[in-house]
Amino acid sequence: MSEIALPKLDVIAVDCPAPWELADFYAKLLGWESAITAGSDDEWVQLANPDGGMDLAFQYAADYQPPTWPAGPRPQMLHLDFAVRDLDAAQQHAVAVGAKPVDGPVESPTFRVFLDPAGHPFCLCAC
Repeated sequence: MSEIALPKLDVIAVDCPAPWELADFYAKLLGWESAITAGSDDEWVQLANPDGGMDLAFQYAADYQPPTWPAGPRPQMLHLDFAVRDLDAAQQHAVAVGAKPVDGPVESPTFRVFLDPAGHPFCLCAC
């Protein structure tokens, strides 16, 4: 019996109204400023993970509407978690580069919830 060639998760693509703007935000958040690469046009911008892990890409969506999470008709559907050693310092950095803190729905001493400039939720998680 032959071995199955299983897929490898390579890129997470995030829909948004302004791919370059969102790529710039995440490049600053993650310290990946030199990792911004472009696709064939302005509808796809990719951040190449400098550590060799999964890349993060931003894809233009003309009809994009941000989630209304934690309440309202449009759920979050997906969010990104980022491991950090110092939650307070990471929060200050995230806010300085354009993240907006979100209250709730759960208070936790081990993670904090934010919205990126396009309204996608993400968490900073203590590791």
